[in-house]
Amino acid sequence: MFYTYILYSKTRDKYYIGSTVNLTERLKKHNTNHSGFTGHTGDWHIVWFGIFDNLRDARIKENQIKKWKSRVMIEKLIASTGL
Repeated sequence: MFYTYILYSKTRDKYYIGSTVNLTERLKKHNTNHSGFTGHTGDWHIVWFGIFDNLRDARIKENQIKKWKSRVMIEKLIASTGL
């Protein structure tokens, strides 16, 4: 299985969108102290995820969400699934 996911950080009041094959391990990496966008925060949590049969479909969904460039659209997606 492959996942597209949205993380939220209360500290930064930001969302992060990504895709992975292992959601649990990827979240752990986001919450480590590293130099990337999600580094140095440590409070990222999953607010939405979709499950896909292949990486290509997961990446297509990831790119679709990123192209929205709209916090409102992202929050509507999150609210529609009730995680």
